[in-house]
Amino acid sequence: MKTTITKRVTFCAGHRLFNPQFSDEKNLIVFGECANPNGHGHNYVLEVSVTGAVDPETGMIISLKDLKAVIDSEIVSRIDHKNLNLDVDFLRGLIPTTETLANKIWEILDARFAGGMLTRIVLWESENNRFEVTR
Repeated sequence: MKTTITKRVTFCAGHRLFNPQFSDEKNLIVFGECANPNGHGHNYVLEVSVTGAVDPETGMIISLKDLKAVIDSEIVSRIDHKNLNLDVDFLRGLIPTTETLANKIWEILDARFAGGMLTRIVLWESENNRFEVTR
């Protein structure tokens, strides 16, 4: 039997959506207000789900403390209160859409959880917009 544990964390970050190969007009058409030259920010919510067998000695797949520590050290510490276009090494050269951010978070966290397997990431950009990556 497999069980899934999900940890939810929050962080704040800003970004500007634009493609430097597009004109200002095309960026505005494609990205709308998100192409604002001064950028904009979000209060993101990240949910990370790990699935595995429950260890009979601990009664857990992974401890919530260890799960949070990995998420904090690998993700939150690198993006919280940052400009995603300028300050985040793993997004350099990419358009920092939330889809791109979710996929890069997956790449970083995949195979990081002893005793469990990353099975789902949900990244909330706002209460109305969420992006999901699954195995």
